[in-house]
Amino acid sequence: MSDRVAGRVAIVTGAASGIGEASAIRLAEEGASVICADLNAEGAEQTAQAIVAKGGTAIGYTIDISDSAQCDVIVAKAVSTYGAIDILVNNAGVNLPGVFHEVTNATIERTLSVNVMGAMYLTRAALPHMLKNSRGSIVNMSSVNGLVSEPFLSVYSASKGAIVMFTRGIALDYAKTGIRCNAICPGWVDTPINHAHAKMLGGLDHVYKTIDSFQPIGRPGTPREIANLVLFLASDEASFMTGSIVSADGGMTAQ
Repeated sequence: MSDRVAGRVAIVTGAASGIGEASAIRLAEEGASVICADLNAEGAEQTAQAIVAKGGTAIGYTIDISDSAQCDVIVAKAVSTYGAIDILVNNAGVNLPGVFHEVTNATIERTLSVNVMGAMYLTRAALPHMLKNSRGSIVNMSSVNGLVSEPFLSVYSASKGAIVMFTRGIALDYAKTGIRCNAICPGWVDTPINHAHAKMLGGLDHVYKTIDSFQPIGRPGTPREIANLVLFLASDEASFMTGSIVSADGGMTAQ
């Protein structure tokens, strides 16, 4: 354990797997007390137990972030359990690809309610507590698809583009309060959220064999690589950064 975020309290959504799991672990490694939040109760608890087993502090928490009342409750839980909320990682999301004219209302509503409204509800709930302490870091997980789109991702790209602008708006609104808000735009990372899209592109094996055609680094990213960036943005090392949209995409948007 180190101390880059020692004494801080973090909520990480989507913590049962992928980037969320890696981010929760990485923050705990550097001293944060972490609430590992996910709709997948078993997965959230497993992430928390993995942190505790390594000497960290964490609890698992089950939440559907598309429900604003549940977002209020988890923030209250963080404050009652650990005394504050200093770091909010809005990572939870869904990627439901499809040919747009065939996309159902349910797909559109689920994508926007989780990817956009969930981040808004949690941020709204956390801000009053951050304001009391004049300190806070909000890290929103957008996507390379919040900057450029790909086939079959119209709805997903719209949701991640909204996160980019939401991040900038929050950063400006709270710039003088000690609260920072930044977003990360990962490229293709090796996580389950991409599997449905990969299937529409010819399968995961095909995507990885041809990945250098769209991701110049020639490989998928790892959750740990994105988690390292989450840690940096959450820490005081990024104290001059707010409203930043940080690409971590293996060169994808450099083309």
